Amino acid sequence: MEELIESILDYVRADYTDYAIMINGEWGSGKTYFWNNKVKNKIESIQINGKKYTTIYMSLYGISNLEDISKKIFIETTQLMDKNMKKYMETHEKESIPEYAKTGLDMAHFFGVTQNSDKVDYDRFFSTDDKVLCFDDLERANVDVIDILGYINNFVEHDHIKTILICNEKELSTKIKSSNLEMKTFIATYLLDKEGTLLTADKPLVEKIAQKIEYIFDKANDYERIKEKLIGETFDYAPRFNYIIDGLLMRYESNKDLIRFLRENTGLITNTFIKSGTRNLRILKHALNDFKKVFENVNKQYPNTNYRVLQTMLIFTIAISFEIKAGKITKDKFININSNEDYKAILVSSRVLMDNRQFYIKEFDNNYYFNFKSDYRFFKFIEVYVRTRIFDTKIFKDDMEMIIKTIDTEKLPGHKRLLTEEYWKISDEQFPGIIEEVIEKVKSGDLQLIELVKLFAYFSYFSRRRLISYDMSTIKEIFIGGMDKAAENSEYVENIEEEISMIGLDVGDDMDEILEYFHKLNAGLEEKMYRERAERIFNCIPMKMETFYDKFAQEAMETPILNHYDPYQMFQRITCASNEDIVLIKEMLVDRALKHRDKLSDEYQFFKKLKTVLEDYCKGKAISIKVVLLKEFSNDLNKIIDAYKPVGIFTTLKKNDKNSKKPPEDSDGGSDDASSILELSPDIFDDL
Repeated sequence: MEELIESILDYVRADYTDYAIMINGEWGSGKTYFWNNKVKNKIESIQINGKKYTTIYMSLYGISNLEDISKKIFIETTQLMDKNMKKYMETHEKESIPEYAKTGLDMAHFFGVTQNSDKVDYDRFFSTDDKVLCFDDLERANVDVIDILGYINNFVEHDHIKTILICNEKELSTKIKSSNLEMKTFIATYLLDKEGTLLTADKPLVEKIAQKIEYIFDKANDYERIKEKLIGETFDYAPRFNYIIDGLLMRYESNKDLIRFLRENTGLITNTFIKSGTRNLRILKHALNDFKKVFENVNKQYPNTNYRVLQTMLIFTIAISFEIKAGKITKDKFININSNEDYKAILVSSRVLMDNRQFYIKEFDNNYYFNFKSDYRFFKFIEVYVRTRIFDTKIFKDDMEMIIKTIDTEKLPGHKRLLTEEYWKISDEQFPGIIEEVIEKVKSGDLQLIELVKLFAYFSYFSRRRLISYDMSTIKEIFIGGMDKAAENSEYVENIEEEISMIGLDVGDDMDEILEYFHKLNAGLEEKMYRERAERIFNCIPMKMETFYDKFAQEAMETPILNHYDPYQMFQRITCASNEDIVLIKEMLVDRALKHRDKLSDEYQFFKKLKTVLEDYCKGKAISIKVVLLKEFSNDLNKIIDAYKPVGIFTTLKKNDKNSKKPPEDSDGGSDDASSILELSPDIFDDL
């Protein structure tokens, strides 16, 4: 870095120059910081022939015309000649006028006579041999780059002013090629059409248009030509980040606890920054600012937090910031990971169990936590804060309470250790005790069914490698007994495939019996879940109708819960409802059936029976509004029944089943029992 500074100073000291120099570097890499803190003061300390150099810095960000550049130069130069302003700025330790203040100043005040009647020093105003111009953010100007370089060339070639350009040439090249792309494409297409080559098959259309654009609008070559004329030397800015990071940390000097922690962990900050694979110090600056909020909240509410956890929070905050803000991943990559336990379970499935579907999380962990041992490596409240900019206090407290409970992994229940960490991290002395602890937990039935399935995979794995003394028949007996008990309090697992895929171990045929038993019990849990949901919803009729409509819309519009409900109970509740609600319920059910028939066809038998019950009730009843509405309800159920009626191969098979042991009960050819399909004669399939 010192060599780069010295090269820039050599350019400034040179007696005669007719060229500018360029400092090229990636966005956020600290180029502007480098100018302000390393180069500017060095230049202004140079004195040649009794004259000191003055630097004039201008960002071209957002500049929309060349006149704006002239105004910026004018303001930056004349501000140094107003004695009162210069005195004020020196007193208040200000180096430049704020942009908003410049726009409010009267231009006449700068050009002519100042308020204290001081005339402009024209000797100084027209002097060029003691000024150094610095143009930053060349690629971010809204003016054609070629025009800007031509404008700057006037200072360099004619006035011989020392001029430094700071930019990101990679982005500059992209901007040159992509500017006015729609207009260029239109013109290129028009010309190709006029030439009669637009639709010829010699080349792909996209390639022809691209070549035509390059031929007509070859701005890239124009840029290279003017750059060759204007820029004498280009320096690639590849900073040493240690001193820059030290500069970033200075802003936290007022927070003694935070700055002490950050200073102690400068190595972690630098290493994590390097592992991000970017040079974007701007993201690092934001990440450190985010960590400030994290650190202050943790220190205030949980002052005894483990130091290793705080270090991991620092790494995670920086890592997640770079992954999201540098555009490496979509923001939702971590959304479905809700806890450190989820994170570690994914690592187990991807690392130990060879599940490559979670490849990104494995790479993230390998990259940022390589050679850094920590059992708690994911913080949901930090991920949410970085992703949404909302510091969710509830998630924060949930995370911190869980950290307090689980930071010492040796205090974790044995089954949690097997499911959330690599088993080889358990010492040989602890392993037998953990196995026995898990066996007792399995026998008690206190675990969830899906946890038992995953644990069985481990025990099968351990048994085949003789890490445990239990044979497979004993293990199966223990787990099946535990599953029977666990089914009483377990929750239905909807996404079975995803959960089971996280097991991933090569357990052979041992797993088949357990999985089959799991599916049987899980089906019962599904039945129980839908039955309880249906009862919870329909028990709102007739006393809590608003609640009924809300719950039904949220939980039952696309879910076939009615085939888990008693049609006679439904009938009783409908007949107790008001006339208006009878109409609304009917319309809602019909509309639901027509919109989602593919998802709800399992309710076919329910509505057939409900129609029969309604018809029986209305027979012989004296005419009233309610009776008429119930008859219409019954008639409109035909729309639902027709929508749900089994069609296709199953109906065809039913009608052609001459060997069926019992005749079909449905006059419309529908099947009352799916098992009747199994009773078909094999020769039916031959006929098909």
